[in-house]
Amino acid sequence: MIASMLLRDLVTTSSAVSATRSRLEKRRLLAGALREAGPDEVDLVATFLAGGIRQRRTGMGWRALSALPVPASEPTLTPAVVDAALGRIAGLSGPGSQERRAREVEALFGAATAGEQAWLRGVISGELRQGALDALMLEAIAEAAEVPVAAVRRAAMFSAPTGPVAAAALLGGPDALAEFGLQVGRSVRPMLASSATDVATALAGFDGEVAVDCKIDGIRIQVHRSGGEVTVFTRSLDDITARVPEVVEAALALDVRDAILDGEAVALGPDGRPRPFQETGARAMSRDTRLTGSVPLTALFFDVLHLDGTDLIDAPARERFQALAGVVPERARAPRVVTDEHGVADEFNARMIALGHEGVVVKDLQAPY
Repeated sequence: MIASMLLRDLVTTSSAVSATRSRLEKRRLLAGALREAGPDEVDLVATFLAGGIRQRRTGMGWRALSALPVPASEPTLTPAVVDAALGRIAGLSGPGSQERRAREVEALFGAATAGEQAWLRGVISGELRQGALDALMLEAIAEAAEVPVAAVRRAAMFSAPTGPVAAAALLGGPDALAEFGLQVGRSVRPMLASSATDVATALAGFDGEVAVDCKIDGIRIQVHRSGGEVTVFTRSLDDITARVPEVVEAALALDVRDAILDGEAVALGPDGRPRPFQETGARAMSRDTRLTGSVPLTALFFDVLHLDGTDLIDAPARERFQALAGVVPERARAPRVVTDEHGVADEFNARMIALGHEGVVVKDLQAPY
């Protein structure tokens, strides 16, 4: 590994990744960049090449990124310098912060070449188009570190940012990856489903009973409770605890000490039917507490990953669902049927659609989370 890397090197790699349609070539390019990063740079290099930054928010909107200073003629920026500048910008608040932010932005972009400016603008705004999705980056990490991709994916499940997983894989190998684990209060990457054209297609390939869940058109929530403390994360792992007091209240009402619950928050009308998704989304993302009374959210849980000292993430879904039913009342659980009959699944799907929901999700009862 070399001692230092220029931001130019990341921009060059990113451009090459964008220029090819080959998944294998993309992975090779990303793995090569990871190998070239110094020990203190691996985290940042992986984060930047995955198209993200370590700061969740920077306060830089389109206006701040539209009028940039004259670019530098020679590349001098390093990933660490860029990250430090973004950290300072993200930390600004209070009187005079707008002016200080403008000066910091001008200094950062003024030190960047034209190509670096364009790349930085894309990565900060979240609009970088290079085809380096997170799943591809995980494969590249495994290739660069010469470790099993399954070990990388499992570690990534317990780490919202990809950078720390890359650093662990390249610097510590399988043993370091194995140290990532479930922890109440720390977000877990959510299980996601793939789409199917109809219920019959979704059921194809399953033998025996499956769980057929109502597909709720709400906001995905992951609720962590530790004693009297509750944290609520979204699908993108943003902390929205302060915005959803009714979800916090629902979690505190459960007869548990510690738990990690997976579910949906949805705004329901007086008739129990879901209100338009735009209302649910606006309510969950709004900091206006006055909306709590006019657009209340209902938490409907469908999975449990940890319960009172026991990790259930590797347990079969049937066992997790039984544990969920033991602590969460039916009114707070997403509708579900367990069946091995196509007709029952079809009828349940039709009933959920008639109630205003999107349809159903079919789940393997033998599968871990």
